[in-house]
Amino acid sequence: MKLSQFIFSFLMGYFCYSLIEIVMRGYTHWTMSLTGGLVLAVLYAVNRCRTMTLIRSCAVGTLLITAIEFAVGVFDNMIMHWNVWDYSDMPLNLLGQICIPFSCFWFLLCIPARLLCRHMDRRLGRTVKYKKGCSDSLRTAFMINSSCWDPRQRNYYCFLYNNRWVPVT
Repeated sequence: MKLSQFIFSFLMGYFCYSLIEIVMRGYTHWTMSLTGGLVLAVLYAVNRCRTMTLIRSCAVGTLLITAIEFAVGVFDNMIMHWNVWDYSDMPLNLLGQICIPFSCFWFLLCIPARLLCRHMDRRLGRTVKYKKGCSDSLRTAFMINSSCWDPRQRNYYCFLYNNRWVPVT
């Protein structure tokens, strides 16, 4: 991942998460803005993997967000005593820093985050364009081998890389 991609994804997470917190709680803390930026930058790196399914992406994202939230919570709330948040009254909480209901919320929030990361990857990252449904004439013209064929869906899955159609493996 290029530095510019990291910086852009960090800034997107910084501002998007700040906006979510302001809409939901009415205010935010600067450490939460930084945490939102770090989280989206990490999710961007995770979602660059082409084999990452939606469910797997959400599960990995939930674990990462919860771990980062716990680390920031221990620092902000327990060490610095800034009292940014307190989940002590929530069910199934750990030291009042993380809880299962918010982890479920992070799982759901990972769905639009994944879409945002994929969109950013198309805009900032690779010059790869996916094409579903390559016809036989395209297959012949671009010499795409038969591994591009998915017999279950009766479609070709190919992508354009360096002006050549190649199968998705």
